[in-house]
Amino acid sequence: MAQQPVKTTNRNVPIDKIRNFGIIAHIDSGKTTTSERILFYTGKSYKIGDIDEGNTQLDWMDQERERGITIVSAATTTFWKGYRFNLIDTPGHVDFTAEVERSLRVLDGGVVVFDAEEGVQSQSETVWRQADKYRVPRLCFINKMDKLGANFEGTVEEIRDRLGANPVPLVIPIGKEDEFKGVIDLIEMKAYVYGIDPTGVKYETLDIPEDLKEAAAAARAHMIEKIAETDDALLEKYLNGDEISNSEIKKAIRAATIGYKIIPIFCGTSLRNKGVQPVLDAIVDFLPSPNDLKVIKGEDPNTGEEVERRLVNEEKFSALAFKIQLDPHVGKITYTRIYSGTLEAGSYVYNASKGIKERVSRILLMHANTREEIDKAYAGEIVALVGPKDTKTGDSLCDENAPIILEKITFPEPVISLAIEPKTKADQEKLGYVLQRLADEDPTFRVSMNHETNQTIMAGMGELHLEILVDRMKREMGMDVNVGKPQVAYKETITQEAQAETKYIKQTGGHGQYGHVLVKIRPLGRGEGFKFVNSVKGGAIPSEFIPSIEKGVIEAKEKGVLLGYPLVDFELEVYDGSYHDVDSSDMAFKITGSMALQEAAKKAKPILLEPIMKLEITVPEDFMGIVIGDVSAKRGRISGTDRKARAVVIHAHAPLAELSGYATNLRSMTEGRGVFYMEPSHYEEVPANVLASLQSK
Repeated sequence: MAQQPVKTTNRNVPIDKIRNFGIIAHIDSGKTTTSERILFYTGKSYKIGDIDEGNTQLDWMDQERERGITIVSAATTTFWKGYRFNLIDTPGHVDFTAEVERSLRVLDGGVVVFDAEEGVQSQSETVWRQADKYRVPRLCFINKMDKLGANFEGTVEEIRDRLGANPVPLVIPIGKEDEFKGVIDLIEMKAYVYGIDPTGVKYETLDIPEDLKEAAAAARAHMIEKIAETDDALLEKYLNGDEISNSEIKKAIRAATIGYKIIPIFCGTSLRNKGVQPVLDAIVDFLPSPNDLKVIKGEDPNTGEEVERRLVNEEKFSALAFKIQLDPHVGKITYTRIYSGTLEAGSYVYNASKGIKERVSRILLMHANTREEIDKAYAGEIVALVGPKDTKTGDSLCDENAPIILEKITFPEPVISLAIEPKTKADQEKLGYVLQRLADEDPTFRVSMNHETNQTIMAGMGELHLEILVDRMKREMGMDVNVGKPQVAYKETITQEAQAETKYIKQTGGHGQYGHVLVKIRPLGRGEGFKFVNSVKGGAIPSEFIPSIEKGVIEAKEKGVLLGYPLVDFELEVYDGSYHDVDSSDMAFKITGSMALQEAAKKAKPILLEPIMKLEITVPEDFMGIVIGDVSAKRGRISGTDRKARAVVIHAHAPLAELSGYATNLRSMTEGRGVFYMEPSHYEEVPANVLASLQSK
């Protein structure tokens, strides 16, 4: 059980003193370690949590502590120098990308952590793109400066080159690897040297060492030049050679960070308790408060017009539900970001996405898996609500008299699935309930039924994702299941236009069945999904039957036409048909729609698509040739290699179908010294020989 949090005081701080931010990074960059140090230095915890000892506060699940990874994003509230921090620690593993996606959607700022030796890694690029998508201002912390091969300047260059960012170091390191002692603050031109206190709470503020004075002066001049480029008044002063005060520098950095013009860079080592406090000050000084973002835009569900809410307490209430969690003691908890207005426990809110009213019985402030009950929540807060039953991830909550639907959260499609069944027949009903609970929590987890084999299929973002879900079913819900082999989530699509005319006529005693449609099918771009177009003129098919045709098409597209995989990226247009006054019905037209899709798709040259994974494999140089050969044998394409310290990083793309058990293969090929990272990239057509072997199975 996590240590009880310090009681939160002075909750209703002015809105300009709130900072909603997340810690985001590649796996093993030190995110959770950095988060634990933030809790310790801000007085939220009395003891520094350690991943290796399994006593972290934010990694509270048994599976997280056993594996030393973050699986679910954990929210907490703490204070630093009178400012309120609402902090979310997110997972680094790509299988849990939904946790990062939904956290970034509701945060105002981000702290991106990098490993000083590894630099910018694949997942670093992924989380960076996610932060770009939601326009989240951020600063960077180059961690693990004490590690062998740590390279501050090299990592800054990679942030510029690989992420297309404009990094501006606000500190430079004093030493590196085992000589790393602290940092030089380029604004104050002071050295912060750690070592007098093992916890890092106390450190010395000294003059810059003689041997670093020249480097610090050059770095400060570079910093001022980069900042002046973002501010006309400052640029004029800089070009005239006028003195620029520290307060002017800070003000300009803040404006440029919030305006996505620069990325402030810091460095340190969280594990050795060095360099974290300057990051806390930077969160206060440079990341936005809800006040800086001024308004949130949305849509009026009744008129479809754009509406705005000012991010203040006096405005009408609006909020976004960004995460559902099922708690064994409290029941369903809805994590919510309040954008405007206030919310009282015991009141009702309007779910504009569903068009229903929901009662909020209790409001909780979360600290990982412990909680503190509060009576009222204010604009800018991240809280958990108990009471709403039908609210899902991404739903907008608001005042019934001023409805607003906020921008939704988008999630990637699952790429892998497996069949499961309960160990006993008696548990069949319970299995459905358990899977529904997990699907409510996790938007990237899908459940379906294969009616031909009568198996339940669960789909997710990767083998680890599904493994953790099966483990949770057993531990949290007492549900033992038999698990099949992971299967690749293939998809089907079409490559050309086609037409079909379909009639469904069935005569029985009494009323018969009659449906008749003419359809055109067209391919869409990869990832565009499915569009249904009704262009029937003159009432050839009565309008009340059109939704039934669409339903039939939607059902049929899930079964595909080649190997039973979902049909994607196409448009189906119904342009003509006929009906019978007596025999036509919703059911008849639904069956006709289903048959019409099958017939048209078969004529449109259907193909099978497979998920292609982006691979980043780090191996000692001696094994580079054998690993590249193995990737090529797996139908992989090498896109490049990088040299890093004592290793080579191989960048490649390969089909997921060929990568089953790759971790074991790589270990045996490299004497246990190779590591890899994999994330979904895109879908590609399956080669003819592979399709033939799949069809013969």
